[in-house]
Amino acid sequence: MRTANACNVAAVHVVGNRRWNRRGAMVTDRYLHLRHHATSDDLVAWAAAEALPLLGVDNLPGAVPLEGFALPRDCVLVLGQEGPGLSDPVRAACDVVLSIAQFGSTRSINAAAAGAIAMHAWIVQHA
Repeated sequence: MRTANACNVAAVHVVGNRRWNRRGAMVTDRYLHLRHHATSDDLVAWAAAEALPLLGVDNLPGAVPLEGFALPRDCVLVLGQEGPGLSDPVRAACDVVLSIAQFGSTRSINAAAAGAIAMHAWIVQHA
């Protein structure tokens, strides 16, 4: 939420459980639209109704490198849950799944860091 606020996103969407770490937002949630979707199907339907492509961010086999990818001006960056990443239904609904280059001994970074990198990539291209 705090990073989304810093990047001036239009809204943050939470899928599933309404509970999330408000403390980490440091009150920035007061300045952003927060939308809740009970299921991933609800998010997919909302994006389709708004004509917004879903762009997944996850290091999966076959993912397209974020570096050098032409991000659409209007889009939804979809981040998976810590640990399991993007669910199969969400992955299937995404127009593309983007990966973030990593060269260390670990294969992943946390969702907040991945979101910050993806949002910054959008800023570099469109702000």
